[in-house]
Amino acid sequence: MTSQDREKEIFKVTITGSIVNALLVVAKFIAGFAGHSAAMLADAVHSLSDFITDIIVIIFVKISAKPEDAEHNYGHGKYETLATVIIGLMLFIVGFGILYNSASSIIAVIHGAVLPAPGYLALVAAVISIIMKELLYQYTIYKGKTLDSSAVIANAWHHRSDALSSIGTAIGIGGAIMLGDSWRILDPIAAVIVSFFILKVAYTLTKSGVDDLLERSLPPEIDKEIIDTILSFKNVSEPHHLRTRRIGNHYAIDVHIRMDGNTNLFEAHATASAIEKRLRDKYGYETYVNIHMEPVKNKISQ
Repeated sequence: MTSQDREKEIFKVTITGSIVNALLVVAKFIAGFAGHSAAMLADAVHSLSDFITDIIVIIFVKISAKPEDAEHNYGHGKYETLATVIIGLMLFIVGFGILYNSASSIIAVIHGAVLPAPGYLALVAAVISIIMKELLYQYTIYKGKTLDSSAVIANAWHHRSDALSSIGTAIGIGGAIMLGDSWRILDPIAAVIVSFFILKVAYTLTKSGVDDLLERSLPPEIDKEIIDTILSFKNVSEPHHLRTRRIGNHYAIDVHIRMDGNTNLFEAHATASAIEKRLRDKYGYETYVNIHMEPVKNKISQ
């Protein structure tokens, strides 16, 4: 798949999510106000953050697809990683906001305040949100893994966190309706529980994005695959000084290898090119590969 085709697919899945989110935002705010549910209003704010992050993904993925230029010799892939971090930070804000508001309502009830009774409209909206957001999560996570896009995967988890938020909202609203006035506190309690799910997802996404921005190495199993691929070539030995990282959704590989010092330049160059091609076939055409050739150390010098 070309970078242009990949960009189109990411745009398509993100637009689908943004349309669903826009509809849910409107429905949840109406249901929250009309149904007198603080949890539903918090859920509406969460869906609004989903809609905003959809726009961020569209903008940043388009930038990351731009080819390398004089000012960005390694391309623009880090913009996609930056989008992942932004989504994670936004989830932190949403999670803490829901936690604060819900905890404030619980404290108010403890001090004698009476929460308004939630209505059935809010419960229906929560159930619809659960179904729609879970379907959207399944679709987006599949596309994210297929396209190997960290930003799309991050957005999928944002959809899943919204579905979890709606589950908590449905439990709180349903409990408040079914169990009577003294149980209205279930509404904000459910929202508090959901906020912790949101914060956990926010931490995971932010840490992953920050690791990539700070040039964290690829997992050990990937490094081993790279070494094994290099050693599959005849007359090549001692791969060392292996350095790996991610540039957006692409890998960057720097490695030193040894060949017989008497090997002519044409043969050494052909071998290095063949290794580069096999690594790109394995990890993607836009994988950055830099191979430094060295002569095999003779035993006397050792």
